[in-house]
Amino acid sequence: MRQVMIDGPGSVVVVTVPDPTLIDAASAIVSVEKSAICGSDLHFYDGDIPVGDGIPVGHEFIGTVVEVGADVTRFAVGDRVLTSSVAGCGACDGCATLDPVTCVDGPLIFGSGMLGGGQATLVAVPAADFQMLRIPDGIDDEAALLLTDNLSTGWAGARRADIAPGDTVAVIGLGPVGLCAVRSALALGAGTVLAIDPVAERRALAASSGATAIDGATVEAVLEATGGRGAQSVIDAVALDATLDDAFASVRAGGTVSVIGVHDLEPYPMPMLMSLFRSVTLRTTTAPVQQTWGELVPLLQAGGLRTDGIFTHHFSLDQAADAYRSAAARGGGCMKVVLTP
Repeated sequence: MRQVMIDGPGSVVVVTVPDPTLIDAASAIVSVEKSAICGSDLHFYDGDIPVGDGIPVGHEFIGTVVEVGADVTRFAVGDRVLTSSVAGCGACDGCATLDPVTCVDGPLIFGSGMLGGGQATLVAVPAADFQMLRIPDGIDDEAALLLTDNLSTGWAGARRADIAPGDTVAVIGLGPVGLCAVRSALALGAGTVLAIDPVAERRALAASSGATAIDGATVEAVLEATGGRGAQSVIDAVALDATLDDAFASVRAGGTVSVIGVHDLEPYPMPMLMSLFRSVTLRTTTAPVQQTWGELVPLLQAGGLRTDGIFTHHFSLDQAADAYRSAAARGGGCMKVVLTP
């Protein structure tokens, strides 16, 4: 099979490797039809997270089941499925809540060195009955790809931001996850969503979704928009030290900071004393992907949440190096990339 590998900063290769085999009787093999490049993949590409001799990447993929183990009961060969980017054992108390992040054995993520990468022609999926979802009626391929990670992450970030009807919410970072958070916050009843990003095209896309685009210094703009009080909720979809500083300085006393961006490996000097005296709630998460499907699928089918405008570029799997260069430029023209084997 063919597999995308990142073997160093800025270096992407497509290699031929042996086809995967079933992990055990509870696993399945999926023939990938489409995969996507996530901002988390770019941490490997940019060199923020070391890859050693190379790592097979990709955790967002959809495809067709081509083999199932004897213990798989919910799926059969020929089913078109999407797979959660975060995997759990499927049998423990944590997974019983449909949240693989709380798996007793620890969550595993495709394409991170823990499991095979989804930017490939075939993927072995452990605990298939728990990890996979048959692509529902009325859900197109792009929406299905977003349900593997980005939309679930944006939704979880908004859910955990304690948004009450009419609240003002600030979203820092308007990449695919941030835009999903903007749309999720509005769907959850936010009165105003302040959308913050240095790229004008991304601000415009958020504004077309119903947000108020912020062009300028984050803290000053949020305080001005809220009469000096700050936002009830701030969702940080970037998680650099600078954006975290802005999030804590932009949230009002008694408010919530919800972090869904991926920080680097260095410690963050959290403003603990300020947070204590201002009664700030901090929540961070990798998305409980499976848990979000019960809410998101009906919402998408009813047209209550938009997924258009997020995927902007399409490449073949063999053009992965070009695809990564486009995604890593983080310009206004390229929001999110689809790879097709």
